[in-house]
Amino acid sequence: MVETSARLLRLLSLLQVRRDWPGAELAARLGVTPRTIRRDVERLRGLGYPVHASAGVTGYRLGAGSELPPLLLDDEEAVAVAVGLRTAAGGTVTGIAESSVRALAKLERVLPARLRHRVRALGSMTVPLPAAGPAVPPETLTAIAGACRDHESLRFDYRAHDGGRSTRLVEPYRLVATGRRWYLVAYDPAKPGWRTFRLDRLSLRTPNGPRFTPREPPGPDLAAYVSRGLSGAPYRYRGRFTVHAPAAEVAERMPATVAVVEPLGAGTCALTAGSDSLDELALWVALLGVRFEAHEPPELVAHLRALAGRLTAAADAGS
Repeated sequence: MVETSARLLRLLSLLQVRRDWPGAELAARLGVTPRTIRRDVERLRGLGYPVHASAGVTGYRLGAGSELPPLLLDDEEAVAVAVGLRTAAGGTVTGIAESSVRALAKLERVLPARLRHRVRALGSMTVPLPAAGPAVPPETLTAIAGACRDHESLRFDYRAHDGGRSTRLVEPYRLVATGRRWYLVAYDPAKPGWRTFRLDRLSLRTPNGPRFTPREPPGPDLAAYVSRGLSGAPYRYRGRFTVHAPAAEVAERMPATVAVVEPLGAGTCALTAGSDSLDELALWVALLGVRFEAHEPPELVAHLRALAGRLTAAADAGS
C-alpha cells in the first residue's frame, strides 16, 4: 500500500509538470506496465483529480477541476515559488501584493522545517526596493495572455508617448516584463509591422477581435527586440558607442529599457543607448569606468569634447 501511494504521488507530480503524457512514457518513467498506469489514473480520479484520457494513442492530461488540487513541489520548486511570491508582493501588478502574502503564508505553513528555515531566512535578510514602474491590473495581464495563447485579436484604446490617443486592433504575440514595466509585442495589420505597447497606457475593449493565424515573430530573441525598440524610439537622442569591456559586464550595469549591448570581441562591445539629454548619455557611459569611443550623434561627440574641457579646467583650478 505504501508503494502504491508513493507511485500515485510520483504519477501526480509528473502530470503536473507537462500538459500531455503518453501512457507508455508514464509507465516507463514509473517502472510499471501501462495497465498499472490505467489503474492508478482511476485511483486519482476517485480522489477528485480530473485526469483526462486522449483519443487515439493512449495518453493522459491533468485538467482543471472545480477546486484547486494540492500541488506537489520538490525542494527547489518550493523555494522558487516562495521567492516569487515575496517578489510579487512588491511588484508592478495592481492588487497582487495582498494575495501574494496570503499565498506565501499558506505555503510556509506546509513547508518542511528545513525549507521553512531557508525561506524565512531569505525574507528576514532581504530589504525590498519598491518597484518604480506603473502598476498594471492583473485582469489585464491575464486577458492579454489568453488572447496571445488563443490567437485572438485584441481591441484597445492606446495613449502614445507624445500623448496622442488611438484605437487599435492588433494580433498579440507575447508579454514582456522588464521589472519596471509590462509591454505587449503585437503585429498591427492597420500599419503593417510589429509594434511594442506599454500595458499601463492601454485600455482593453471587449469582446476580442477575430482569430488570426500566428506570424513569424520579429526576431529569435524577443527580449533583445524589445530592448532595441525601447532604447531608441522614445528618446530625443540615440547614442552609439564602442566600449572596451566585456558585453556581459556592461549589460549588467545598463538598463535594458535604455540600452542595447552587443559583443564585438572578448573584451569589447557595442553600446546603443537612448536619452533625452546629452549629459545623461555622456554620464551613463563615463560612469562605466572603462575606455570608450562615441560615434554618434554628431552633437554628442561635440558635447563630450566641451564636457572634457570643462572637467579638465575644473581639475586644474583645484590643484
